[in-house]
Amino acid sequence: MSYTLEHIVEQLGGELRGQNRDVSRLAPLELAGADEIAFVASAKFRRQMLESAAGALIVTEALAAELPERSLIVAADPYLYFARLATLFHPPKAPRAGIHPRAVVGEGCRIGESSEIAANATVGDSVVIGERCRIMPGVVIGDGCQIGDDVTLYPNVTIYHGCVIGDRVGVHSGSVIGGDGFGLAWDKDHWFKIPQTGRVVLEDDVEIGANTTVDRGALADTVIRKGAKIDNLVQIAHNVEIGEHTAIAGCVGIAGSTKIGARCTVGGAAMFVGHIDVADRTHIGGGTLVSKSIKEAGNYASSYPLQSMKDWLSNAVHVRHLDDFAKRVKQLERELETLKKSKEEPHE
Repeated sequence: MSYTLEHIVEQLGGELRGQNRDVSRLAPLELAGADEIAFVASAKFRRQMLESAAGALIVTEALAAELPERSLIVAADPYLYFARLATLFHPPKAPRAGIHPRAVVGEGCRIGESSEIAANATVGDSVVIGERCRIMPGVVIGDGCQIGDDVTLYPNVTIYHGCVIGDRVGVHSGSVIGGDGFGLAWDKDHWFKIPQTGRVVLEDDVEIGANTTVDRGALADTVIRKGAKIDNLVQIAHNVEIGEHTAIAGCVGIAGSTKIGARCTVGGAAMFVGHIDVADRTHIGGGTLVSKSIKEAGNYASSYPLQSMKDWLSNAVHVRHLDDFAKRVKQLERELETLKKSKEEPHE
């Protein structure tokens, strides 16, 4: 498949400069050939841009002036334009309407006529599935679930009973939505399991990465708000709430009843203790331990810098004695204060 630059601009906007030509695919800036198009995210890639053999480039207005002889699409945000162009070249696969003979569908279900239920998928009783959904092989949907329009559940996703999924949601392979939260009460000499009676609610335009787990609420629901994006291998515990358009990278762990605001970003392997609140538009660096509520938006990070094993062992000796050092410093401060006062007092 190829498109002319004129066609691309007609579909996606931007301004065409230079020769109109066909491009067959997107490619990295340094690898692109004469029939390919690449994007330049910022001026720090100027050298690669000038050396690129790409047939066309997506650039900002500021960089376009440096390329008077090239075929260009000028866009305010080349990275966003690239994302939209990638979708033009690789549109989502349309569902094959119907229920495969090897799928199992329970009683009392309502499934949109344009939706696809693939081989070896299992749909429980009283499930509602909207239009243009793709329920891929091996998916299990529990009783009483409600699934909106244009939802894609990739192979081997499990949706436990009673969960609610909005429109245009994507859940990738191996993810479990609505498993029991880690609710236990100690009963003299053993743990007593607390029934988890809430649901998981994924609002419209949420995407869940592969092998991510979202636990159902203990009493109230676990809720992921509209447009939130969750990466692979993330653990979201019971009664967590994640705000609209928040993005969470891989290997993050969020303990129960934590509320993360809207339009936040969370770097990979960050960890959140339970029962805390995080303000809207907060940005958490990778590997950060969030151990208390964050009331003001901003950038937050805490991680020990990488160092050689030799340096770590040397420093670890001192780390073990930090409390003792702190006490000694306080004692020295008291002694200095006493000495200062004695010098200031008049002598007879």
